[in-house]
Amino acid sequence: MPAVPTLAGIRLHLAALQRCRLCPQMHRPVVVGRPVASRILLVGQAPGDKEPKLGRPFAWTAGRTLFRWLHATLGWTEEQTRDRVYFAAVCRCFPGKKPQGGDRVPDGEEIANCARWLEREFALLRPRLVLPVGKLAITRFLGERPLTEVVGRAFRVTVYGREVDVVPLPHPSGASPWHRMEPGKTLLQQALALVAAHPAVRPAQDPAGKE
Repeated sequence: MPAVPTLAGIRLHLAALQRCRLCPQMHRPVVVGRPVASRILLVGQAPGDKEPKLGRPFAWTAGRTLFRWLHATLGWTEEQTRDRVYFAAVCRCFPGKKPQGGDRVPDGEEIANCARWLEREFALLRPRLVLPVGKLAITRFLGERPLTEVVGRAFRVTVYGREVDVVPLPHPSGASPWHRMEPGKTLLQQALALVAAHPAVRPAQDPAGKE
């Protein structure tokens, strides 16, 4: 198996990503995670309004819930998780607010523009495990399907010419009750158990790509 990429290569990629200006309606700065050479790729939907100010993905309420899930399952703190998992997203900039309230959903052109960065990350990292978080990210890998059909299961799919295992997670937003009531509560626990049992997790316990 080829060696994981160098941190220098990942840093160059992130620097190029942060210079992206393809989508005029998106609110910059581009939000990126840490440069970690991980075979675990977590793909969120898009940053909220807090993430650009705090300079990292999943930096607010939903992030606290996500890191609580992973700590309960893997025993990793937030800092350890950020050092062991590469954080990506369907779109890397805050889309802005809808006139009627709530965050705007990125349009098809914006999703297509940002896909080039995700494709590059697949080439760089050669991930073994992909964790799409939320409906938009899940749809990107598995098509549009009800959460009850995908959460709690693992899928073997081909993405950018590479076979990977995909374990979907619901969005940890406090606005969504799905993961706090049945069947979502049980399906979430099943999904997290699949993450913990995946072969990519053990090497991540002592990551070569840690800063």
